[in-house]
Amino acid sequence: MSKIRVSLRKAIIASGLKNGMTVSFHHHLRNGDFVINMVMSEIEDLGISDIRIAASSFFPIHGSLVRHIKTGTITAIDCNYMSGPLAEAVTNGMLQKPVMFRTHGGRPRAIMDGSLKIDVAFIASPSSDDMGNLNGASGPSSCGSLGYAMPDALMAGKVIAITDNLVAYPNGPVSIDETNVDHVVVVDSIGDPSGIVSGTTQVTRDPVGHVIARHAADVIEASGLLKDGISFQTGAGGASLATAHYLREKMVSGGIKGSFGMGGITAFFVDMLEDGLFEKLIDVQCFDLDAVRSIRENPNHIEVSASQYANPSAKSCSVESLDVVVLGATEIDTDFNVNVLTDSSGNIMGGSGGHSDTAQGAKLTIIVANLLRARLPIVVDRVTTKVTPGETVDVLVTERGIAVNPARVDLMKSLKEKGLPVVDIVELKEMAEKMAGKPRKVSFTDRVIGFVEYRNGEIIDKVYQPAKE
Repeated sequence: MSKIRVSLRKAIIASGLKNGMTVSFHHHLRNGDFVINMVMSEIEDLGISDIRIAASSFFPIHGSLVRHIKTGTITAIDCNYMSGPLAEAVTNGMLQKPVMFRTHGGRPRAIMDGSLKIDVAFIASPSSDDMGNLNGASGPSSCGSLGYAMPDALMAGKVIAITDNLVAYPNGPVSIDETNVDHVVVVDSIGDPSGIVSGTTQVTRDPVGHVIARHAADVIEASGLLKDGISFQTGAGGASLATAHYLREKMVSGGIKGSFGMGGITAFFVDMLEDGLFEKLIDVQCFDLDAVRSIRENPNHIEVSASQYANPSAKSCSVESLDVVVLGATEIDTDFNVNVLTDSSGNIMGGSGGHSDTAQGAKLTIIVANLLRARLPIVVDRVTTKVTPGETVDVLVTERGIAVNPARVDLMKSLKEKGLPVVDIVELKEMAEKMAGKPRKVSFTDRVIGFVEYRNGEIIDKVYQPAKE
């Protein structure tokens, strides 16, 4: 017996997909993914419509989905991150229903508790046997961890694995096993693994960014958390990765060995593991090809599901064991609320991902950002879109000073004792406005184009369609 279907069309028909159902995808191939476009074109050709598409993230390569919205094939979207033509179309009001924007931990919570019910999950599988034992670490389209697909495979009504690397049974190692896979489809290519790599996964070359990064590393040291056993995660921004660079220097000079690095893993973290600066890496998503190689070869590079990574309803999750996280922001307000979903004009250009999950879980949450971005102040009275609540953010580090959440009196005292340039966040806002002027107020319509769901399921903000000027 084999689960191989002769074509994607045959597999979709066998899954029982009908109008009004929900299909899901994962984003481990990032901007190199071919599977979402391939599947949705086939669904449209079959005449199936009114589909809710639930993917962990969408990238510019998924621009063809705009056409499927226009034809009525797609009528609802659920995701953690969105950029490119699809984000532009949603911003402009093309989708009739508001997008549900979740977090990387909130998505598996919703899948597991049934609030996000998936009828058919499509899993891009760099390696599979004919019974559906899958992994992402081998094959021509290797993407490393399959962590974001694991909750979908466990809970979806039907699961279709799509691979360009069929191997003899039994495949190993196994990330998702055959007990959760209904059909296997072999195609020419599931994606371009070079698209995994993003420009935002490189250490910044900006001198100002390095000033910020040095200050952030100093904050970690002053907090008392820089000691043997430290656990650490950065976001995918250049200044965040530069902070990891300076933290590494402090760990080397102090003879400090960390317990684990976590998150979307880059070559920088792989080097720290291989140099003995971390005992383990916890990986829900590989951000470059060095990370893919490492997860394939190194048993101390551990693949985890999105649920283990950050599901707040699980019995425990990895973010709750995290000491320090360094994250970016498009805006932060004087109450320390952070926006990473929309730009200052209200255009959709990202999403929480693991931002608010790690901010709540970590003992120390640091936001690193230039005081001005594109000549606009980063610190505002109220963020355009609230994504990460201010009570979960401890510190904002800019090139002009360090603002500490007033709730962290202990941390503020420690930073001042170390001689770090601590200022009030309102002072940072005023500095920025003196340099660039007070930003104009953006006008919005009363039409809701998105809901911001916090990791626990609470709707903490709405995304409104910007008014045309």
